[in-house]
Amino acid sequence: MSSDSAPPQKPLLKNPYLYTSSLAFVILLYVGWIFFSRWEQNREFRRKAQQERTERQRESDRAALQQFGGSELAIQYFYSSPGIIRRGESAQLCYSVANAKTVTLDPPVAAVWPSYTRCFDVSPSKTTTYKLTIAGASGQTLSSTATLKVE
Repeated sequence: MSSDSAPPQKPLLKNPYLYTSSLAFVILLYVGWIFFSRWEQNREFRRKAQQERTERQRESDRAALQQFGGSELAIQYFYSSPGIIRRGESAQLCYSVANAKTVTLDPPVAAVWPSYTRCFDVSPSKTTTYKLTIAGASGQTLSSTATLKVE
């Protein structure tokens, strides 16, 4: 007997490692797909819930506008709280308007609409001056600015 002879090699299709590694790969793909699809469903659910909350807030604000009445177009307040933040932190940008037909914010960071009291979070990366502009039914406009300093 010679010591140079190698053991006979099994054909590739009879190798158990091929089947087990293929099965493990398929299982891993399936589990990954399950995690991804559930993550996607949760993300869609959160997006719809946020839309519904925003719409309910908008309807509530419209009802309050109807109740308060009045005829003078006014920006009652527009400010950021706190007025100075560190980079990466957030602040609240708040406004209150009376008898406005439309409200715009520049730069646009959130949806805005006529409201007697509305606040939302902003996280600018540098000092930013926000400009709130309202327009009445007659076309008259008013503007106000609020500066949020970022250190």
